[in-house]
Amino acid sequence: MEESNMYEIIANPEDYQIDDLIEGTGNTPINFSGEERKKWAAEIDAFSHKLVQFTEKSRELSGLFKGNASITATPASLKTLKILLFTINDSLNTALEISKKLEADIIPK
Repeated sequence: MEESNMYEIIANPEDYQIDDLIEGTGNTPINFSGEERKKWAAEIDAFSHKLVQFTEKSRELSGLFKGNASITATPASLKTLKILLFTINDSLNTALEISKKLEADIIPK
């Protein structure tokens, strides 16, 4: 996201299917205080850190499967692994879709 003097968040709760959670909070624009922005930035940094950790873990797992070490498994454990990997993939795809939508909802003003 490019630097600009001012941004506006235009995220519509209905677009994210969370409108029931937001009901009654009002639509009057507010400015983020410096302290509030620091809290949000820390939370976003925590997400980023988790993604870095996930990247490291997935590289380790990939390295294990690429390696020459013998691996044994039951058919049930292989099916479980496959289901878990599909679940992770679906979650990552959803997270990427949401982040792209959010990026589009934070616009220079």
